[in-house]
Amino acid sequence: MDDSEEDNSDFHSADESLGHGEAQSGDSDAEDEAEDSEDEVEVNGGEAQNNGAGSDDQDSDDEDGFMYHVRMQIAGRVDVDTVTARPTMITYDPSLPTTHAYLGDDLEDHSGRTVLDDDSFVSIPLMQMHGVILTPGQTVPFHIFNQRSIAMLRSVIANDRTFGMLYDCKLSSGEVFVTNMGTTAEIISSKDEDEAGIGTMRLKAIGRQRFKVIESHRQLDGILMGKVLILEEKEVTDPLEGVRLKSYRARRVPPSSPRTSGTGFVEDAATWRRKRRKMQFHEAALSSLPSFVYEMYDSAMLMFHIKCELRSWYEGSMRLDAVPANAVDFSYWVASKMPLEDKQRIGLLQVDSAVQRLRAELNLLKQCTVLRCKNCRTHIGNKSDVFSMSLDGPMAAYVNPGGYVHETLTLYKAQNLNLLGRPSTENSWFPGFAWTILQCRSCAHHMGWKFTAVKKKYKPQKFWGLTRSALQSSLQDNEMEHFVLQM
Repeated sequence: MDDSEEDNSDFHSADESLGHGEAQSGDSDAEDEAEDSEDEVEVNGGEAQNNGAGSDDQDSDDEDGFMYHVRMQIAGRVDVDTVTARPTMITYDPSLPTTHAYLGDDLEDHSGRTVLDDDSFVSIPLMQMHGVILTPGQTVPFHIFNQRSIAMLRSVIANDRTFGMLYDCKLSSGEVFVTNMGTTAEIISSKDEDEAGIGTMRLKAIGRQRFKVIESHRQLDGILMGKVLILEEKEVTDPLEGVRLKSYRARRVPPSSPRTSGTGFVEDAATWRRKRRKMQFHEAALSSLPSFVYEMYDSAMLMFHIKCELRSWYEGSMRLDAVPANAVDFSYWVASKMPLEDKQRIGLLQVDSAVQRLRAELNLLKQCTVLRCKNCRTHIGNKSDVFSMSLDGPMAAYVNPGGYVHETLTLYKAQNLNLLGRPSTENSWFPGFAWTILQCRSCAHHMGWKFTAVKKKYKPQKFWGLTRSALQSSLQDNEMEHFVLQM
């Protein structure tokens, strides 16, 4: 996606260095800058690394003011489209975005899977790219231009195809905090190209296992290597197992999971919850704690409540019965689909227990009722505006020709936005739709893209794709005083 954005490449690349992440130009400036920041990273127990625009605070403030002035001068035209009803029919093929066809159809698939032992120490090459916080099970596309990174990835592909993606977080001061944690990434397809001695690489990788960096060093060839500890997922045993009678265990049959879609969901869910609570009530009668305490730590019940919350977001645009059934995998899936800030997602990935992670996610889902501009807190949309245009869910990662990765959340309506440039179908992440750059109407901060169908047969005819890095989730103003944090 680079056509109309090339007209503003200087503005975009300059603003990206401030962490706004809107660079979409077709050149490699954005990737070189993101990859060069990786070259400067030294992991040391999660210490803050200054990756901002400069070390002098006054210069940074002056640059922020200058870029704000530039953005306001090219604020674009008002997006006057108004949508009042959620799409009742989606005729678009939701499998198309998952193919990442804009990367080309010449990627070579790699078979097999590498599984590293829990609590084991391994040495792997490390990589850090601003804006990418990889979760296990999440697929992320890459377009690499940095020659050092390409050399590292070539070596990785020749071996077990596994490298480490470090977590980073942009602080309000402009610094980038690089943690000593990350997720292993396994390359599932790639294309290595070399033109006139200049290499580029397109690839797709999937997150596998969390790790903690014990120590790191840079090799003579410039590749950052790390000795990492593969983190184990702590399993919480059933707290009622100890009081359950042996004669009862053989006859204990938990109710099957309720349907999460269709017209019978409400009745089915109510029946399942009633049976589940009845079973726990009888078992808890033999213990010293009431049944509702055990329900708070029941992974099946937590998954049920989260799916109910998600239904209020998607309202039928996505089949939740296709999501992972395992509590661990489901908790990671939810973390990758929520429009969270970097520090919130990192906080979820630092939790070692799926039950605790699910509890935190349920709490966050109840808070996320409004989507605002992260820069000025202008109201952009509501959770009820979110819907899914992809089998990957309402939010997925995509990469532009310049190599910048954007996690994009799809909404069927949005407000307080301006359009910049002309619609373009070039490198569209949603084949059959043209994209136009979106900016916040109040501060001209880059928010994402508006997608419009090029064929009348597609429904919906338009939708909005907002980047996670530009959003802030919060409660409605009138809900803040009534909300109580639950853990």
